[in-house]
Amino acid sequence: MTSRLSPLEQALVDSIDPARIERELRAILAIPSVTGDEESVQAAIAGLMAESGLVVERVATDPVELAGDPDWPGSEVDRATLPVVIGRAGPTGGRRVIVLGHVDVVPVGDESLWRSPPWVPTLADGALFGRGAVDMKGGVIAGLAAVRAAAAAGGAEGTGLAGELMFVTVPSEEDGGGGMLAAIRAGVTGDAAVIPEPSALDIVTAHAGAVTFRLTITGKAAHASKRREGVSALDKLRVLTDALVADEARRNAAERRPRMVALGLPYPTIIGKVSGGEWASTVIDRIVAEGRYGVRLGDEWPAAEVELRATIAAACAADPWLREHPATVEITGGRFSSSEIADDHPLPASLAQAIGDALGRRPAFRAEPYGADMRLLIREGGTPTVIFGPGAPEVAHAPNEHVRLDDVIRCAQALAVWLLREVGPA
Repeated sequence: MTSRLSPLEQALVDSIDPARIERELRAILAIPSVTGDEESVQAAIAGLMAESGLVVERVATDPVELAGDPDWPGSEVDRATLPVVIGRAGPTGGRRVIVLGHVDVVPVGDESLWRSPPWVPTLADGALFGRGAVDMKGGVIAGLAAVRAAAAAGGAEGTGLAGELMFVTVPSEEDGGGGMLAAIRAGVTGDAAVIPEPSALDIVTAHAGAVTFRLTITGKAAHASKRREGVSALDKLRVLTDALVADEARRNAAERRPRMVALGLPYPTIIGKVSGGEWASTVIDRIVAEGRYGVRLGDEWPAAEVELRATIAAACAADPWLREHPATVEITGGRFSSSEIADDHPLPASLAQAIGDALGRRPAFRAEPYGADMRLLIREGGTPTVIFGPGAPEVAHAPNEHVRLDDVIRCAQALAVWLLREVGPA
């Protein structure tokens, strides 16, 4: 299918430099950038943007001030800064196309489970291993390479680009999307946007969402030898988790859209953290459990909060102890609404054509069960957005996270062709 590329587009594809992509990806993988600590990696990426010939702007947003925004998406870590980096090429005032990615990553977990140190990028069997490789530093470097190549191709024609290319990196996606909201408030909106999150080089046109929550359950302390005189908060947590399991089954069984049904469990619920108890021989009188509750496609996060609270309230009402001592429910962290764009919208249609022409394979349109910055660009930024990136979502957040270099290169090639078709040359 590469025969469908114009000579300029073929030259563009050929200009993507695999050695440079590997070098740049290694550089940012070596920088720990766990959510809340993104300044160093953003400084490095600003340097890579400048080396790529982009006009660089750094935006420093006060997270405390932004938390007062009515569209604040929540957060799960304390932070002093929300550093956003913007790179631009081409004339302003006309059509603007954005490639955007997040630079924060989740903690590494148990390092003994890693085949190599998580902050030492290691190449094995064509893949680079390291925390953030697939989620989503591989996509960030693919996006940078694509924007760099498209901008250079426009300049090589002598007439420049017909529109503006914008490459943006943001913090705080993993804990809610505060960095994306900060970017939007700084003017990062446009006519179309692609986020190179891992999608196995398919196009994600719809994603579910999630809210994080905290349950506080009270019991009655007693000596272990007289446990029947007490009420274990752990036993009452079991009552609530049983209710959440039943609720999860009901909500997922009610889904009828084939693309969501195909996910198997589009709206998962988990308890990811539990704390409680002060003495091994005392009946636990207080448990705090934190978890994640799925937001259905088509819903914003407050709708999920209503369902969650109703489920917990019903479970408490049915239990004699919890009826008198109901658990409390708090929405504590990230608030990810769902998001979607029509498959026949010009954005996914044109991107699919470019991918097919550049890579020789027509991408599938798919949905995902996770939340993403895509929903903020669509809902708050008024910018049509899809996800298209290298690597498999299944290895994100896991030990031995990795991304294949050839997938990063292929993503860059396809994105570069799409960008050139969208904004240039003039």
